[in-house]
Amino acid sequence: MLTFIGLGLYDERSITVEGREALADADRAVAEFYTSHLVGASVEELESYHGIDIEVRDRAGIEQHPGDLLDAAADEHVAFLTAGDTMISTTHVDLRLRAMERGIDTRVIHGVTAQTAASGLTGLQNYRFGKAVTLPFPYAHGAEGLPASVVESIGANRERGLHTLVYLDIKADRGEYMTADVAAAMLAEDWADVLGVAVARAGSPDPVVAADRLSALAERDFGDPLHLLVIPGDLHHVESDALATLGDAPAEVLGENER
Repeated sequence: MLTFIGLGLYDERSITVEGREALADADRAVAEFYTSHLVGASVEELESYHGIDIEVRDRAGIEQHPGDLLDAAADEHVAFLTAGDTMISTTHVDLRLRAMERGIDTRVIHGVTAQTAASGLTGLQNYRFGKAVTLPFPYAHGAEGLPASVVESIGANRERGLHTLVYLDIKADRGEYMTADVAAAMLAEDWADVLGVAVARAGSPDPVVAADRLSALAERDFGDPLHLLVIPGDLHHVESDALATLGDAPAEVLGENER
């Protein structure tokens, strides 16, 4: 059996009770942290807390060479661990389909995601988000300026009055995590006066929410990772009140987005 378990957003305690019970029942645990990462807990702390050894695999070990993992799941209970919710990444959907093609039983135990946390912490209504984007590091993108797909998706969402969730690049193997100020500076090249909302350390005891023009967010320090950014679309009055109260958004900036 192959059980996909989302570990939640921050540390070893962010997992659901159902997830913790399933992990305790597993014969073997495999994890990947290249799509996301628990910044509040090391692998050693996860192992100690859950009482199980965890094998961490890189992208190639999951996407290109999962054969031995699937072989093991055919004979014993294997837990596959990821930060956040385990089925947000298409990588994991593909792994589940491969297992099912081989007749291996699978189970999914969801975890809290950055997407739902962004909505909950900012007060922006979840159903008013459009297509999400990922903002890569410039060296990873390999070209000048913002990727066309990012510009087009944010622009399309703004035209429809929808919010955009901007995931920020992670290079966990290099210890690099894009911060909200860096992301805001990159986006400000096209939308300097546009309202943005920085969210730092969602799921931790000290999350930060800050709303202002992208050019202003680019000048601030939001502390330790993980960060994400939201570009709001048209604001309902309750959303506007939430950004003022929860993110200290300037009134004049909010007024430009209220509909």
